[in-house]
Amino acid sequence: MSILDTFGIAGVAAITVICYLVGAGVKVSKLDSKFIPVIVGAAGGILGVVGFFFMPDFPAADVVTAVAVGIVSGLSATGINQVVKQLGGTKDE
Repeated sequence: MSILDTFGIAGVAAITVICYLVGAGVKVSKLDSKFIPVIVGAAGGILGVVGFFFMPDFPAADVVTAVAVGIVSGLSATGINQVVKQLGGTKDE
């Protein structure tokens, strides 16, 4: 049993965390912040496919579902960021 066999649904959380970091990287780059949801969604979709092929317990039965799971996971990183901003009262432009 490899380390990848133990991930399962945790792989989805890992995609969210990675996408959050991608979004944070875009925010500090010269790219316009309005593109963050598109970029993290695309990154999530790509990571979903990677998870499908390399994580045996990844919660998807086919590649299309894996892409969808990845996109939703990636976009949830944007939602998490917004919740933290709203609850913390921070003002970002």
